[in-house]
Amino acid sequence: MVAAVRTPIGKGKTNGALHGVLPADLLAHSLRELITRTGIDPVLVDDVIAGAVTQVGDQAVNIARNALLGAGFPESVPGTTVDRQCGSSQQAISFAAQGVLAGAYDIVIAAGVESMSRVPMGSSVLPGSDPFGLAFAERYADSLVPQGISAELIAAKWGFSRAQLDEFSAASHEKAARATKEGRFEAELAPIAGLSTDEIIRPGTTVDTLAGLKPAFYYEAYAARFPQIDWAITPGNWSPLSDGSAAVMITSGETARKLGLSPLARIHTTTVAGSDPLYMLTGVIPATEKVLARAGLTLADIDLFEVNEAFAPVVLAWAHDVGADLSKTNVNGGAIATGHPLGASGARLTTTLVNALEQRGGHYGLQTMCEGGGMANATIIERL
Repeated sequence: MVAAVRTPIGKGKTNGALHGVLPADLLAHSLRELITRTGIDPVLVDDVIAGAVTQVGDQAVNIARNALLGAGFPESVPGTTVDRQCGSSQQAISFAAQGVLAGAYDIVIAAGVESMSRVPMGSSVLPGSDPFGLAFAERYADSLVPQGISAELIAAKWGFSRAQLDEFSAASHEKAARATKEGRFEAELAPIAGLSTDEIIRPGTTVDTLAGLKPAFYYEAYAARFPQIDWAITPGNWSPLSDGSAAVMITSGETARKLGLSPLARIHTTTVAGSDPLYMLTGVIPATEKVLARAGLTLADIDLFEVNEAFAPVVLAWAHDVGADLSKTNVNGGAIATGHPLGASGARLTTTLVNALEQRGGHYGLQTMCEGGGMANATIIERL
């Protein structure tokens, strides 16, 4: 990785600072910033691989290609859009790295975007459509639940109380607010539309303020079906709707030397894992174990972790089962505070992780994130 950048994350609502920016333009901004920071001729870019989850409306028709052309790249540069749910741009990074290793690319950009204010989550599922199919529904008749219910099931299975979830969430806001105040995000940010810092972070958030929020996913039918649930998930302990983009430039060491580019980090190992579709969000546990085994590393070798805070119990269950140190996890706050623009979050986490490793003098960083349908990507990067 020779450059990594992201936009500030805006509220994914009509009154959010980035609502007026079309998603293709939002992604184009990060792509253009990569070229500015590296100084390379964009004609050298072999491909742009971008993640976007809700590929409909303003995010339809291969947003990667539309954005790169909007960014002023030559018409000879191709682009493709991938969907691995919340891990889409982390998967884009994996595909990019694999392409470089295979010799298919010399320089490739992995990126992601989501404008949840303009393209609401779930809007790609048309009325009367069935994206699962009859065979899936027959096999997983008991597993077709919203992610919020999966999060509730995780909290119940691992025994996390509402207070524990709110404590974790308040700490995320505190860390993100402190990182913003101390300028720790500045190197990774490309301000846009008058927004220069993440819009969603709420300084001063406490457990007491979060305690006043009502459960977000309570339904009588689910309460009867899952009596073990205590209904602890609220808008305060899961990631808010968000708008944003992020992009990472990836090349080989030989090409970097030839162009005079200074590497930020090496993509050491990547993997992806599947998990139970009912619990859906626990794939971060086997993915972490799998990527460490592939890398020949142990948990003790990892200096910093970035685990996407889709819901507070996801990170807490992950830390419990893999034995990770939460003091090394999401050290600048996570998605509960900064936001989770679905297709952009994988590249956003990478951008934040590589900068945090630089600031703290760390060597290895591990990133993982849960994904809809029961999957998770995991990536280990090595600071150079």
